[in-house]
Amino acid sequence: MYAYLEGKFTLKTPAYVYVDVNGVGFEVHISLHTYSAIQSIDEGRLYTHLQIKEDGHVLFGFFEKEEKDIFLQLVSVSGVGAATARMMLSSIKPDEISNAIIQGNVRLLESVKGIGKKTAERLVLELKDKIGRHKSVNFLPGTSTATNNLEQDAMTALISLGISRNQAEQAIEKIIKSGISISNLEDLIKKSLKAI
Repeated sequence: MYAYLEGKFTLKTPAYVYVDVNGVGFEVHISLHTYSAIQSIDEGRLYTHLQIKEDGHVLFGFFEKEEKDIFLQLVSVSGVGAATARMMLSSIKPDEISNAIIQGNVRLLESVKGIGKKTAERLVLELKDKIGRHKSVNFLPGTSTATNNLEQDAMTALISLGISRNQAEQAIEKIIKSGISISNLEDLIKKSLKAI
């Protein structure tokens, strides 16, 4: 529902922050990772996820989009709720979580309060391929940050057109690896569609 909020941080705690967006205050739950990133700044952007439950709505915020992405991956696993995912992101950096899952490092995941051996194993089992594919497309060796953003935007566009994530990833990767010149986002999307 809300992609991000941009405004002044009127109250900052390690658990939540108040974000004033043109006079409207939002209470946003954050991880320690995000808290350390915003501690020294008075305003900025937080990527958000709105969790709707029977007993209320909770808005979670993340300083980096990558942290939001890994949070959404974590809560997609049975037995891992938003509070547990936030605890994980407060204990371990987002890229360390990704690497632990890809490498099957159950012990590191277990070190987080509230994560037992079975949950850690389930995280590895269910997310290893998803995160591995995601990383291989977004972090192709020799590509610039601009190219990575272009790939990300193209991926989002293809998925919104009804293409499965797997097909979209393969098509984009095929175009990038082929060395075909890409002038802009529209060009990459069109060429990817032809490659499917």
